[in-house]
Amino acid sequence: MRAALMWTISDFPEFSMLSGWSTAGRRACPYCKDDSDAFTLTRGGKQSWFDNHRKFLPPNHPFRKNKNAFIKNKMVTKVAPAIQTSEEIFKEIQDLKLKRVMDTGAYETNSRIAKTTGWRKRSIFLDLPYWRTNLIRHNLDVMHIEKNVFENIFNTVMNVEGKTKDNAKSREDLKEFCSRPELERVVATGKYPKPCIDMRKLKLFGMKSHDCHVFMQRLLPIAFRKLLPSGVWRALTELSNFFKELTSTVIREEDMLRLNEEIPLILCKLERIFPPSFFDSMEHLPVHLAYEAWIAGPVQYRWMYPFERNKAKVEGSICNAYLVEEASLFCAHYFEPHVKARLQKMPRNVDIEEDIIEWPGNLSIFTRPGRTLGRSRIKYLSEEEYSAAQIYILLNCPEVQPFINIYVDELRSMFPQIEDRHVDEKLEHDFAIWFYNFAHDPSKNISNQVLKDLSKGPLRSYKCYSGCIVNGYKFHTTSHNSDSTIMNSCVCIKGANYATDENDYYDQLREVVCLEYPGLQIKRTILFKCGWFDPTPNTGTKCHLQYKLVDVNHKRFFKKYEPFVLAVQVTQVNYTTYPSLKRNKVDWWAVFKVKARSIIELPKQVPETTSVSYEAPFQQDEMEAPLIHINDFDIEQSLNDPNGADIEIADEEIESEEEPLIELESNDEGDEHDEFAEFESDS
Repeated sequence: MRAALMWTISDFPEFSMLSGWSTAGRRACPYCKDDSDAFTLTRGGKQSWFDNHRKFLPPNHPFRKNKNAFIKNKMVTKVAPAIQTSEEIFKEIQDLKLKRVMDTGAYETNSRIAKTTGWRKRSIFLDLPYWRTNLIRHNLDVMHIEKNVFENIFNTVMNVEGKTKDNAKSREDLKEFCSRPELERVVATGKYPKPCIDMRKLKLFGMKSHDCHVFMQRLLPIAFRKLLPSGVWRALTELSNFFKELTSTVIREEDMLRLNEEIPLILCKLERIFPPSFFDSMEHLPVHLAYEAWIAGPVQYRWMYPFERNKAKVEGSICNAYLVEEASLFCAHYFEPHVKARLQKMPRNVDIEEDIIEWPGNLSIFTRPGRTLGRSRIKYLSEEEYSAAQIYILLNCPEVQPFINIYVDELRSMFPQIEDRHVDEKLEHDFAIWFYNFAHDPSKNISNQVLKDLSKGPLRSYKCYSGCIVNGYKFHTTSHNSDSTIMNSCVCIKGANYATDENDYYDQLREVVCLEYPGLQIKRTILFKCGWFDPTPNTGTKCHLQYKLVDVNHKRFFKKYEPFVLAVQVTQVNYTTYPSLKRNKVDWWAVFKVKARSIIELPKQVPETTSVSYEAPFQQDEMEAPLIHINDFDIEQSLNDPNGADIEIADEEIESEEEPLIELESNDEGDEHDEFAEFESDS
C-alpha cells in the first residue's frame, strides 16, 4: 500500500513545527513573511498587525489615502505581497541551506539563519518528491482562527476583565499611533472613556471551539444588534457573514474570489473601530483564508474539528476512539444480517415511508417523502379546513396543472377583460367543483382512476400526528415541544420568488395532517397545518438584504385563511428574541435558517451539446423550486399596492477620509424608523 500526503492540518503554533516557518514575531504570517508591516506596540510590548490590510485594497480605494482613521499621517501606496509558489519556497530554502532537525550541525546552522529570516528549519516533508508542487501544503486552521477572533471581539466589546484588548496601555498606544482624541486616556485622572459594556459579573464560561463557531456565525449579529452603534455592528456582521460563507459545506469558486476581495475591507473597517492592541496575528490571518478555500476547496475537510472532537468521554483518547471506530466498522461487514450494527442502522432523519408502493397511474402527490412520528389520533376536518386542504392539494399536484390551464383558458375566453387577481380567486373557490365535473365527464375520456379519486377530495377523517420527518428535518408540533428545550417546530415555506427571502412565510407547526383519498389503492399525503406570521414587508417581516437577516413579528398573523402546506415544501428554521429592552423589538424574532444534514447539493448538469466546462468543483446548486401556493397571490399584490409600504433597500456604504471616528456609544432615543434600512453614510 502507498499513501500520499496532501497537506497538514494543525493549530498555528504547530504550523511552525511542521512547515519550518516561525509563527511568532513580526514575520508570523506564512504568506506575507518579510513583507509584513507588523510592529511592536510601545506600551503593550506585543506585535500588532494594525493597519496591515490597506495594501490589500484596490489601488484607488479611498482608505489608502486616509490619514486619520488608521496610523496617523500615513498613506499606503504599496500593494499586497505576491504569494510565493512552491518552487520559489523550495529554492529559497535551498539557497539558505537550511537543515533538517536530525542533520549534523542543524542547530547551529538554523539558529544563525533564523536571526535574519523567518525560517527555523528545513521541513522533512520537502523530502517527498511531489511536495514542492503542492499548492497548499500546510492549512491555516480556520477553527482556531475563528475561535481566537471571536474571543477577542467578545471580550473587548463586553469589556471582560483581564481579557479585553482595550485597557490603559492600549489607550496609551492608541494616542501614539492613531488620531482618536475622543478615546485617548486622560492623563490627569488616569481614566479613559469606556466604549463598551461592563459585564464583569456576567461572563461566559466554558466556551469551546464549536460554541465560538456558532456564536460567531449565528448569534453575534443578533446579540450585538441593539447593543452597539450601527457602524460597529455592520463591521462585525460582515465579519460574521465572511466566516459563515467561508465554512459552508458547499462553496463556489466565484464566491471565494469575492470573499478574497471583501475581507481586506472588512478588516480595515475593524481597524477604524478597535485599538492597535486588538490586532494580533490571528486578526490578520483571515485575509488569506478565502484564497486557501479557493485553491483547496471546502474548509470542512481542512480544519481541526474532526480531530479535536471526542465523541465519547472527555478523558478518552481521540486517536484511540477513531481506531476503535474504524476497526468496529470494518468487522461489521462480516456480521450476520440480523446483528444490529452501524452498517445496518437507518440513517438519521430518513423520510421515506416503508409502505409506499408504486403502481401505474399513481400521482406524484401521493409518493412524496415524509415519515410521521408518534401515535396517531383520528380527527375530522371542518368545512373550511376541508375546502382549504382540497384546493391546495389540487393546485400543487403537477398532474393537475394541464387542467388548471384549461380552466384558466375558459375563463379568459368567457371574460376577456378579467384580471389576474380575479383568476386567482376563481381558482381558489370554483376550480375544485369544475375539476370534479371535468374528470367525471364521459366525453372527456379520462381513464386515470387515481386522478378521478383525487377530484373527489379527501376523506373527512384524518390522522393527526405530533411530528414528521421530511426533507432531512425532524419536525414536532408546538404542543409537543412545549416542555422541551429543543426547538424543531419552526417552519418556513418559500414565497413567489424562490431566490430571495423577502416573500417567505414563517410560523410554527400546529399539526401534522395525514389525509387519505377514497379508492381501492391507499393514497395518502401529508400536510402541515400552520397559522403563518404576517409576510407584509416592514410591518410583518423585515429582511436585511445586505446581511441576509430576517425578522418576523410574532404578534401579527396572515389575514387570509390558508393553513395547509405540503410537508415536502417546508424547511426548518429557528427563532430567537433580541437582547433589547426597546419596545420596538419586543414583538420581533430573529430567524435562523437550518440546513438539513442529509441534503447534499450537487452542481448543475451541463448538457452534452454545450462546451461549457466546470472551473469550480465545489458549486452550490439551488434546491428544487417550490410548488405553487395561494399565498403568493396576496404577497405579490401587496408589493404592487401603491398605498402599501415600500421595502427600503440600503444604499452602498460610502467611505470618506473626512469622517470622524465612530464612538462606541449607543443612543436609544429617536430610534423609531426602520432600522433595517438604516445605513449611515460615512461622508
